[in-house]
Amino acid sequence: MEWFRPRTLLDKTYEIGIILKGIDGVAELIGGLFLWLVSPTAINGLTRFLTQNELAENPHNFFATHILHYGTELAKGHNTFAIAFLLTHGLVKVVLVTCLLMNKLWAYPYALVALGLFLVYQVYELVVHPTFGMAFLSVLDAIIILLVWREWQQVKSHKLPATGETS
Repeated sequence: MEWFRPRTLLDKTYEIGIILKGIDGVAELIGGLFLWLVSPTAINGLTRFLTQNELAENPHNFFATHILHYGTELAKGHNTFAIAFLLTHGLVKVVLVTCLLMNKLWAYPYALVALGLFLVYQVYELVVHPTFGMAFLSVLDAIIILLVWREWQQVKSHKLPATGETS
């Protein structure tokens, strides 16, 4: 098994982008497990604990009011879609990132399809609920897709015909 070793600046950019995707996947897995395992009462308690001091000082604190709002929404339940999305999305990312870093040739087309589908969903969300953050993430994901495609082409060209191993 040969792990990915960056040689150029583009290789390093690819590696960093892929590793960030893996970290994002782990965060999504943790978030999905949190939503699945933590009770709505605990979510309410946690969000109130995290925001009470800030809201006491400034009732209009941007971050505290948003944390409280999202915590309240999560505590209402109806999180089945969010849980399923976070767990599957996170698992797919972690598995694909690991396989890409291990230079598994079969992982590249799957990664391109998965990342492409995620990007289509993000663009849909961007059209329905435009935000700067979603636009920024979509551009980054498009760049990562191009870097994965580039790396796939390089890995394919370095495979030895008889053995299928890298040179």
